[in-house]
Amino acid sequence: MGRPVLTLYTRQDCHLCEEMRIELVRLQACLEFELRLVDIDQDPELVERFNHKVPVLAHGDHEICYYFLEEEALRERLARTR
Repeated sequence: MGRPVLTLYTRQDCHLCEEMRIELVRLQACLEFELRLVDIDQDPELVERFNHKVPVLAHGDHEICYYFLEEEALRERLARTR
């Protein structure tokens, strides 16, 4: 089945985005997921959807958390994919 793919919606010069990315990279090996970064400012629809919520961590269409990493919510979501 492969590793779950998580998407981190970000934007340039966002310190919260960078903090969440660093935390996710730290957890990536032990929780076994792929991480995809998407700059929302490259897509007007994403700006409309996430403008004031970034960073947003999602698995498919399911938003796991935003602003700050909620590690427990992430672990719960990943457990459902196994």
